[in-house]
Parts: sequence; C-alpha cells; structure tokens
Amino acid sequence: MTLTYAKTLADQVRADFEILNQEINGKSLIYFDNAASSQKPKSVIAAWKYYYEHDNANVHRGAHTLSARATDAYEGARDKIAKFVNAKSSQEIIYTRNASEAINLVAYTWGWANLKAGDEVILSVMEHHSNIVPWQLIAQRTGAVLKFLEPNREGVLTVEQFKSLLTSQTKLVSLVHVSNTLGCVNPVEEITAHAHAQGAKVLIDACQSVPHMPIDVQKLDCDWLVASGHKMCAPTGIGFLYGKRDILLDMPPFMGGGEMIADVFLDRSTYADLPHKFEAGTPAIGEAIALGAAVDYLTAIGMDKIHAYEQELINYLMAALMEIPDITIYGPKGDRAGLAAFTIDHGIHANDIAAMLDQDGIAIRSGHHCTQPLHRYLGINGTARASVYFYNTKAEIDNFIIALNEAIAFFKRAIA
Repeated sequence: MTLTYAKTLADQVRADFEILNQEINGKSLIYFDNAASSQKPKSVIAAWKYYYEHDNANVHRGAHTLSARATDAYEGARDKIAKFVNAKSSQEIIYTRNASEAINLVAYTWGWANLKAGDEVILSVMEHHSNIVPWQLIAQRTGAVLKFLEPNREGVLTVEQFKSLLTSQTKLVSLVHVSNTLGCVNPVEEITAHAHAQGAKVLIDACQSVPHMPIDVQKLDCDWLVASGHKMCAPTGIGFLYGKRDILLDMPPFMGGGEMIADVFLDRSTYADLPHKFEAGTPAIGEAIALGAAVDYLTAIGMDKIHAYEQELINYLMAALMEIPDITIYGPKGDRAGLAAFTIDHGIHANDIAAMLDQDGIAIRSGHHCTQPLHRYLGINGTARASVYFYNTKAEIDNFIIALNEAIAFFKRAIA
C-alpha cells in the first residue's frame, strides 16, 4: 500500500537544503540527528560564501571599504539575533564560538568574581556536560556548593522540587530549557521568578529551544541565555550569549587581546564598551554573518509555524515508537520537544542500532549525548536518539520505523 501525505512545511523548504537530496548506502538520506546539529539552507551557505568572495576583511578598525562592509554585515547579524530573542539591545548579544564557550564566559567572569565558599549553585542531573563541568571547576576554586534537581516520573523538572532546593544561599541557577535526551520543556520562566525572589541569578541553556520555538528573553526574565548557531541552521564555530546589560557591564572581561580594549598602556588597560569587551581577537566574521542569515531564514518561516509543525512530527513519531513493544522511551509521553531517546530490550546496544540504520541511509545519534550523569541517574549506559526538524516529514518517520523494526528483529535473531 502506498501512503499519501498532506502538503507540509517540509515540502515548502526541502529544496533549500541540498544536503538532504542524496543517497547514503544506496538509500535516500533521512537525517534524524538534528539535536546534535542541523542542516544549513542555501541562503546561509551563500551568505558565508559571499563574505569571503566579496567583503573579506577584518572588522571594526579598518578605514577601507571592505572593512566597513564586513563590519556592517557582522554587526547587522548581531542586531538580527537581538531581535530574534527580543533582547532590549544588541549590546546584550555577545558572539561566542558556541554555547559551551558562552557558559564558560559567565562562569569565569561572573562566577569567579561573585561566588564564595558556601554559596549554592543549582543545576540539574539532565544538564549537558557544558553546563556542569564549568561550574564544577568554579566550585573547586571558590568553595561554592553544587546542588542538583532531579526530574519527576514524567521526566520534567518541577517548580515544587526547585523551591525545595532554593535557599538564601542560592546565588545562581543554571538550567537547560529543553533536555537533549529527555525532550522535556522545563518551566524555566517560573523557576526564574522564584530564583529572582531569592536574589539568585539565572542562566538558561537554550540550545534545544532557540532553534525550535519562539524565545523572548524579556518574558523569560533570565539573566543570561546561551545558544549554538550550528543547531539553528547556521555554521559551526559560532554561538551567542545573551546577558542583561547591567550584569554584563559589571562582569570583568573573559579574555584579553585585540578588539576588547579601549586603550592599552604598559601598566594597565581600559576596555571597550559592550558587547566588544567580551570578544577578544579576530572573530568568526563569516560565521557570524551566516548566523544572521540563519535568523533571517527562520524568521521568514516563522518560529510559531516551525514549532507547530515539529509538534505534529514528534507526536507522530512518539505514537509510532510506542507501538514497538521492545522499546523504552525516556522523557514525557505528552508535551515534549522534537526528539525521542530510547533503549531497546534484549541487550541490543544503541550503537548497533544506529550503525544498522545507517545502512538504510538513516542518521540518528547514539551514546550518552553529553549527559552522562542523566544516563547514570536513569540506570542506563546510553540511548538511541531520533530528533526531527522542520524539513523532516512523516514519510521519513514511517521509513525510520520500518527500518528500526527490521533492525530490532535482526538483532533478536542474532541473540537467540
């Protein structure tokens, strides 16, 4: 029987992603590894290429035309990002290599300057390693204490448990908005309000939310928010930190060097205004411009539209996965983001499933997804993870489910 599908958002944008129009091992590529990194539309690649072919020069200090054009494009992209997340000013957007660098920036500037022995930092067991390791290092240096929220039975952080950990000693809360393993959407707006009532600052890891749903930093009222470009249709090597202007002004520089200075004397230096105080050295100019192009692309589609379509896809995927008796799916069964991490009974390893699916041209992720503490908390070594984006289709999900069932059957026969 040949299935028919209604026209969708994916049909409108699919031609923009040339990489998806290829075969892997003789099969049409099905890319379900979007939580790790998204694909890039032609307009983003073209923006990166145009800079290097037409405007390649260093930014800010050049007096010639190429430098002026490069600077306009580079700072124009910052303006687009600020508008995309509804920051009050582009001065609140700091370019970083990725979200990991953005978190480290906050840890080694604000954290080192403000945390002391006995102060508490609240994280969760579902955090990406990039939102655990920097705080471990700062805690070792300052004597601050790390406390960890645990998800409830549905795999979501609750406000009630957060309030039970919050004390007058809590100085920082740093939490993931959407878990890259559980797929849960955590109540960060409510958590932020309670943290602020206690005088604590809040950092939100939005790597899995900024590319997939509308984000308003003023509504969230977070003090910092981080995201990676490569998960939102932009190149690798570029991300951003949003920070409230008054907090950024009080933070010391992250790295010293060119671009972040006002004046340098042999015995002292003064620093540039925001946001350049935190951007030492020649930046990733082409990548930042391409990130601006990615923001243009997502904005033209509409984040509400992207989110609604992804919800349709993940509901379809979850319903199909739950029909397979050999699978355990982690995270909420209801409201969730566009990813599903799962294990398979009979001792079938996630890596083996991923390798078998690759033979059918299907790309998924397997392993601990940089969330080893969460996997230990769940009592498992790793999971297989399928993650969708707005260019994916229900037909791809159907083919994935067929291939997954065939792979499970193959390994069950091999084990028997």
